[in-house]
Amino acid sequence: MPKTAVTFAIGDPDRQARAIAERIRLERESRGWSLAELAARSGVSKAMISKVERCEASPTATVLGRLSGAFGLPLSVLLALAEREGDRLARRDDQPVWTDPETGYTRRTLSPALGGQLELLEVVLPPGVRVPYPASAFSFQHQQLLVLEGRLDFIEGSRSYRLGAGDCLQLGAPADCVFVNESDGPTRYLVALTRRG
Repeated sequence: MPKTAVTFAIGDPDRQARAIAERIRLERESRGWSLAELAARSGVSKAMISKVERCEASPTATVLGRLSGAFGLPLSVLLALAEREGDRLARRDDQPVWTDPETGYTRRTLSPALGGQLELLEVVLPPGVRVPYPASAFSFQHQQLLVLEGRLDFIEGSRSYRLGAGDCLQLGAPADCVFVNESDGPTRYLVALTRRG
């Protein structure tokens, strides 16, 4: 029996996983795209998209990154915005936390639902984890990374950056990127992003 490993820190994990699956389906259907068209645009197989939409497969960070890039939406839109209240205050206990079932990395949405153009995310990469994203996941937003704890190796196209606590990097033009933690402990960093005009 397939299992859904997408989990959140609050609420019913199964309900939250269904919310992600439903959001992906709604985004696809609102554009009038077939499964095949979304597969072609995202690079995710039609079979995988179908399983994700039916909540029969656990979407990894890479899969969600590719789908969000195809939709032209921030990844976090697919990660529980439908579950959040329209408020200007997001208390820590109420902030949605998504866990990548493949790597165990966590992504906490810090910003309130009415945060405007700016969105803040807190990411924790476990030791030995590599998370790749396609250039399309960055084509609609400006991002800065601020390392809070640990060390982050960030590969942006042909360039590599080794970032330590307190280092802040503004991402360049959209490129395939990889977030890497080669250390023995977790790496925690802040992502600040705004949509491109």
